[in-house]
Amino acid sequence: MKLHELKAAEGTRKNRNRVGRGMSSGNGKTSGRGHKGQKARSGGGTRPGFEGGQLPLFQRLPKRGFTNIHRKEFAIVNLDTLNRFEDGTEITPELLLEEGVVSKLKAGIKVLGNGSMEKKLTVKAHKFSASAKEAIEAAGGQIEVI
Repeated sequence: MKLHELKAAEGTRKNRNRVGRGMSSGNGKTSGRGHKGQKARSGGGTRPGFEGGQLPLFQRLPKRGFTNIHRKEFAIVNLDTLNRFEDGTEITPELLLEEGVVSKLKAGIKVLGNGSMEKKLTVKAHKFSASAKEAIEAAGGQIEVI
């Protein structure tokens, strides 16, 4: 089979319903919207979650806690992902971004102690967990808080 021989299977492409094109089409005159009422009007209908004036569910449920607008979210890197680098490499947030270890820097990089450290690396990050700090130094590496 060649590219020019490709064809959509029978019944996979459905023609769109053209409303308001005469009575014989089955959707003429009122175009399938019935007579009058909110749903017949342009822009008619209700917003999502509207319950006809009854207090909506999301308003009836109790609210708990709050969202801290100053929250800092860190991009997380585990020790076992750092093993991909060569011995003696200086690991910076820019290098991690370049290598695709993290997709976005967010508020900074936090190194967590998941996995084991097998290489001697110098790691520069914004935060370290206690176990990560321990493991990096035990492997002969250095940590540097930016």
